[in-house]
Amino acid sequence: MLLRLTKNEKKNEPYNIDDVMAKKIFFSLSLFILLTTATAFSQQQIQIAFVNTTELLNAFPETERARQQLLELSENYHRELEMMQAEYNRKYADFITHQATLSETIKLRRMQELIELESRIRDFMELAQQDIENQEMVLLQPLRRAISDAVRAVGMELGFTVIYDLANPAVAFLTPTAVDANPIVKQRLGIN
Repeated sequence: MLLRLTKNEKKNEPYNIDDVMAKKIFFSLSLFILLTTATAFSQQQIQIAFVNTTELLNAFPETERARQQLLELSENYHRELEMMQAEYNRKYADFITHQATLSETIKLRRMQELIELESRIRDFMELAQQDIENQEMVLLQPLRRAISDAVRAVGMELGFTVIYDLANPAVAFLTPTAVDANPIVKQRLGIN
């Protein structure tokens, strides 16, 4: 390769061959470092695993006890709601039956009672739903936290790059070579 020596038009100085060689060496060294690190990164093995947190949660004996408590709570609310609806139905039937014989003031008062009872029923249903959801969170949150901690520990211990949760519908693809980490996490949690 021939090097053409010309004058630098701005400085009116000739090119320095040492500067050109230094730039070539620097470029070659940079390219070598880049290729070496790219090769090292490409040889690093990526390990993918998956768990199913719903299956893990269901394997806890505490989950069945929590579900029983939530079922009892739900049944208690259901019984109370049935009594409120029976009262509403009785008052509504009474109103419809005697509507023609009632004075306008009594009609308005009974209609207002029905509206208030409807509102109480709606409020009660919302409160019951919120209470059941809160109780579920209180009962199951420690188990979910234990599962999350165990998954994290298994991932760190076994060097997984990522562990996907099959209970999460956002997982679109699962490679056939992925490792099922559920048995390892169950062992860590001490459940079957």
